Amino acid sequence: MRRALLVALALSGAVSVTAQQRSGAAAEPAAAGRGRGGRGPAIGLPRLALGDGPFVFDTAEQHRLRVVVVTKALVKPWSLAFLPDGSMLVTELQKGQLRIIRNGVLDPKPVAGVPQSAAVSLGGLMDIALHPRFAENHFLYLTYSKPDGKGQIATALARGRWDEKTSSLVDTRDLFVAEPYWNGSGGAASRIAFGRDGALYMTTGASVANMMDAQTPSNHKGKVLRLTDEGTAPKDNPFVGRAGYKPEIYSLGHRNQLGLAINPGTGEVWANENGPNGGDKINIILPGRNYGWPIVSLGRDYAGPWQGKFAQDGIEPPVVYWMPAIAVSGMAFYTGDRFPAWKGNVFVGAMRMGEIPNTGHLERIVLNAKGEELRREMMLTELRQRIRDVRQGPDGLLYLLTDENPGAVLRLEPVE
Repeated sequence: MRRALLVALALSGAVSVTAQQRSGAAAEPAAAGRGRGGRGPAIGLPRLALGDGPFVFDTAEQHRLRVVVVTKALVKPWSLAFLPDGSMLVTELQKGQLRIIRNGVLDPKPVAGVPQSAAVSLGGLMDIALHPRFAENHFLYLTYSKPDGKGQIATALARGRWDEKTSSLVDTRDLFVAEPYWNGSGGAASRIAFGRDGALYMTTGASVANMMDAQTPSNHKGKVLRLTDEGTAPKDNPFVGRAGYKPEIYSLGHRNQLGLAINPGTGEVWANENGPNGGDKINIILPGRNYGWPIVSLGRDYAGPWQGKFAQDGIEPPVVYWMPAIAVSGMAFYTGDRFPAWKGNVFVGAMRMGEIPNTGHLERIVLNAKGEELRREMMLTELRQRIRDVRQGPDGLLYLLTDENPGAVLRLEPVE
């Protein structure tokens, strides 16, 4: 069983080496943030509007890093995928729109053919993924909050076919709708990724308002689901045929999962998830396993007491965890050649640090050959941007989305 390194603080920071970038980056008054629990007096650092860039920083192992602003004309971008020609598709959570960026230019017209979503709590139009055989079938997959017309939502998986001539989705339909419909409180986020086995892995959440759903096998909330590319349960899923269990469930006991990636070295499914007040973590997802929420947690309730036990027999421990929390979001393994010192590292978006608004950044985690943590680095802290997603592009560079309005696409590149 893998054990998390119990590292309380991640204090390795990125240091700015130049300010050739800060045009338009005036400080704004601190937001009236009250932490993820919504309690306490107004707190937060002054918000910095993102300048036009480029920005240059020195980092611990990849010295002289340039950050280029590809666009900052999005609204709460949530996920990013690359088409074979290098164009980027970006989802906008609250507006429910899919946008396309060609040759670094954002098309002002949204992509047609996207299912209607409901922007409730953390829900809306969420993740996007290409089918592994996209070159043959042109299939795109989306997760979204599906409204029922009565004020309730369900987490749904839709598939459409990309029409290259019109740059639109056609024949879009739902493949899977998770049960139950609910009012959207608690965990609504959903990520998707295709595994080496060809299965589609899909996350669902169960946060404060519905936390025990994560331990309830008769619904889909607070789970990692494993589906075929048609949205059905594979016959070899761990709970197929077991009374009282949804056959799509692959693992259970999860809070709100905001990052999902396939380990390129092992093929393992890695998912990160928000803790309450602390206890954010990365899990290695194994079939039929229970990851503890809300019975086992490394975080505190927002009022202060510890959420539950730190460990328990039969509960899988994380491979990485954070205390204080960083509000983890998108996640990617770096496999390219443009940043040799980063090869094999895990990158995780951070929305804020220790419940303090306007402290978003990017984190880099270095692992050994066994997948155990060696060290981590906080990067881009000076920008104070909420990093929603991180992806490796076909050019070997890293691309980030900022969870802001206006929201941006940032490209990380070495200064050569």
